[in-house]
Amino acid sequence: MSELSARHKEAPFERALAALRGLGRDTSGPVPSWFVPGRVEVLGKHTDYAGGRSLLAAVERGVCVVALPRSDRTIRVVDVAEGVDTTFALEPGLRPALGHWSNYPMTVARRLSRNFPTANRGADIVIASDLPHASGMSSSSALVVAVALALIAVNELESTNLYRAHLGTAEDLAGYLGCVENGQSFGPLTGDQGVGTFGGSEDHTAILACRPGLLSQYSFCPVRAERVVPFPDDHVLVMAVSGVVAEKTGAALAAYNGASLATRAILALWREHTGQDAESLVAAAASSPDAPDLLRSLVAGDRTLAARLDQLLDESERIIPAAGLALQRGDLAALGPLVDASQRDAEQGLANQVPETIWLARSARELGAVAASAFGAGFGGSVWAMAPADDAARFRAAWLDRYRERFPARAAAASAFTTRPGPGATRLDLLA
Repeated sequence: MSELSARHKEAPFERALAALRGLGRDTSGPVPSWFVPGRVEVLGKHTDYAGGRSLLAAVERGVCVVALPRSDRTIRVVDVAEGVDTTFALEPGLRPALGHWSNYPMTVARRLSRNFPTANRGADIVIASDLPHASGMSSSSALVVAVALALIAVNELESTNLYRAHLGTAEDLAGYLGCVENGQSFGPLTGDQGVGTFGGSEDHTAILACRPGLLSQYSFCPVRAERVVPFPDDHVLVMAVSGVVAEKTGAALAAYNGASLATRAILALWREHTGQDAESLVAAAASSPDAPDLLRSLVAGDRTLAARLDQLLDESERIIPAAGLALQRGDLAALGPLVDASQRDAEQGLANQVPETIWLARSARELGAVAASAFGAGFGGSVWAMAPADDAARFRAAWLDRYRERFPARAAAASAFTTRPGPGATRLDLLA
């Protein structure tokens, strides 16, 4: 990451180490430590769990993690940024509580304990994040990855035959952790209750596998790397946090899951009509030249399913490949209209945008951004804009000022920062 962003991680790591000492732990030797980034979904709105494509980057903000093993099965997770902590046992019978932040680390511990019989050692884990909470940048998945990396390390799971056979690459681990969240099985690693969302593994893939200065194109179900494209050296991503919380609880959880359930419903219609199986809806659409038209005919009587199908296929099969080619050619003029189309599809086909994110995307373009789009689960969250690096400070200030003037009720919670595509999750092992 940039030198400035790296320097900004010193303080949260120091706070995390101090918290470990506050738990009575000795930090005089090397302390297993990781930086786990958030992510920006440049393109790929609700495509991953349907087997579609995404164009991804890690951001230079994220979760600073330190962990020390314990001699018992107790896990204590302390979040120094939020001032909260939780304690539980590394046991297969854990009962996480939906709607509470501890749901995420407890779900990880429960699944690892069930899938890996040798996982019997707890840990004291301290996290310190500079990632905006519930902003659409995958703070919850970053927490999942952070806790998983710590527990995998203290239990030395990477040395087991089971781990090496099925989780030997960053993409494999990302696919597995996506299944930890959604509750599905991953190969022989049997599924279990997840965190309550019916999502995919896009977030985990970006967090674990993206690389500095590059945008990574992946397809999913299973995770497959397709290509990397350089992010322009003279541009940056400006991230605007709308202040509308993108929580996945309550009514927002139902709305988020509705987009996923729609793709399952379409795939079920296709299977019933054809008698064929497919690993995902996008795989069904690719099964024959006339499969997309057949799918459209099957949902023609349902406007919601028809709009969802059109959005998915347009995003995954047209917009993302064309955007990747435009970036490879350095044709930024072609990129903007493609991203505009993705944003329109989200507003009309996914219906997961709120007035604030719609306004932010359009305002960024009016201010001269090369491209701009909302991203993530929707129903709040953030919007990215690509802007020239030498104009980024002016652009960020003007964009945020205009937004606060337009939505004064969101002004206090709104923020903006600048990033370039950063590194995926990185182990550091700090010396105090």
